[in-house]
Amino acid sequence: MRKQSAAPPLHIRRLRRSELPAGTMELARYLIGKTLVHDLPRVRVAGRIVETEAYPVGDAAGHAFTGLTPSRRSLFLPHGHAYVYFTYGSCFMMNVSSEEVGTGAGVLVRAVEPLEGIRFMQWRRGTTRLQDLTRGPGRLAQAMDINNRYDGLNLCAGGKLWLGAAVRPTGPIGATIRIGITRDVHRLYRFYERGSPFVSGPKSLRE
Repeated sequence: MRKQSAAPPLHIRRLRRSELPAGTMELARYLIGKTLVHDLPRVRVAGRIVETEAYPVGDAAGHAFTGLTPSRRSLFLPHGHAYVYFTYGSCFMMNVSSEEVGTGAGVLVRAVEPLEGIRFMQWRRGTTRLQDLTRGPGRLAQAMDINNRYDGLNLCAGGKLWLGAAVRPTGPIGATIRIGITRDVHRLYRFYERGSPFVSGPKSLRE
């Protein structure tokens, strides 16, 4: 059998920080359909963001609620920086800082649709099931090799982990309660692309 040539890489434009809304709720919606890219030494992994959760100023469920600490410093950086933390004793999660400098708030990137580097993601996750590679923030970070070495990184600068523009039009966006929290649980701060099979959570929160 003749070996098939690899598909050409997608053209993904880096977002400028000036394009990001400087507000948590606005940024959480804006990021749906945009692209998260990680340029690794031998492969580029990329995915369309299909699910986010907002943790705005004053939100009791947010890490910034109790104030600035050394481990949460990145949440208080200007909007567009990565806040990466280890949780549940097993996985990393990545947020994007979402307000002006000194104001703590962020947007959790909960799920992406795999676009590039899928074989690498499958190896990282130990599964070939496409829909399970990056569905949920812990799986996403594992599949895309995102950990706390990127905490505080400007996601709109020239780094290896960055935010890109949409590669195709974004579908209708839904809003629901957030997943896996115990405070301010009633707030409709979770946003997702309706109909995407790569969105996490129970079926009632994916339709």
